[in-house]
Amino acid sequence: MTPQHPALVKGHVAVITGAASGIGLAAAKAFARMGLCVVLVDLDGDRLANAAAEVTALAAGGEADVVAIGTDVSKLDELEALERAVIQRFGRVHVLMNNAGIQPGSALFGPQANWDNVLGVNLMAVINGTRTFGPGMVAHKDAALIINTGSKQGITTPPGDPAYNVSKAGVKAFTEALQHELRNTPDCNVSAHLLIPGFVFTGLTANGRTEKPSGAWTPEETVDFMLESLVIGDFYILCPDNEVPRALDEKRIAWAAGDIIENRPPLSRWHPDYADAFKTYLSIPKG
Repeated sequence: MTPQHPALVKGHVAVITGAASGIGLAAAKAFARMGLCVVLVDLDGDRLANAAAEVTALAAGGEADVVAIGTDVSKLDELEALERAVIQRFGRVHVLMNNAGIQPGSALFGPQANWDNVLGVNLMAVINGTRTFGPGMVAHKDAALIINTGSKQGITTPPGDPAYNVSKAGVKAFTEALQHELRNTPDCNVSAHLLIPGFVFTGLTANGRTEKPSGAWTPEETVDFMLESLVIGDFYILCPDNEVPRALDEKRIAWAAGDIIENRPPLSRWHPDYADAFKTYLSIPKG
């Protein structure tokens, strides 16, 4: 039998935002197969209804174990209503996966709406979702998980989409603070984890493509890696993909941190004066 985290057991309850597609839907299916009751959260509509039907078909208890709740996670009052509905239906929550994310694109001096929407969904929904569900998860004392979906772009912050980078950098900082808080709370059985996907073929990354690029992982591969990492106890769930191995991710992350230590210009990896130095750095064997 494949080992699994003690929060991921039959009868426990998982709430997943952004569950109508991509990583969120793959996680919902995986949790249903493991015997959990699953709450799929996304904007109301056919995509959410269809996703719920797919998950219900996998759940041992069928419709008794699965519910879809249309929610705009950028709105605190809707998250609070969601929490009340879940508690009324299932009693308690053991897994909160703050996964909803959008990427309409942004520019530093571009439309305000793009900034507001990205920060509302990608960052404030994570913060507010955690603050809404977290106290109850701590209080019931069962093993529990809060999994927040970050991004490598929130760590290396490449040029091109500053609002997205800011939102995901905020998720990283918030989730680190959350785990520190939880591990210093007496008798707390909740742990936090930062999911850092690689290149995953989803609606967010498809850009009009209908077939998965060879370099991308599927959402299912990403969720399998997440589940394995949870068993190990990893906080930073740094996912590779078919193009980028972990060693390359580590070097890129270390170079980004080195901009501060070496007093280089920000984003020096993309600065013409440092192109040769970065290329040489990548060619040096790790360690």
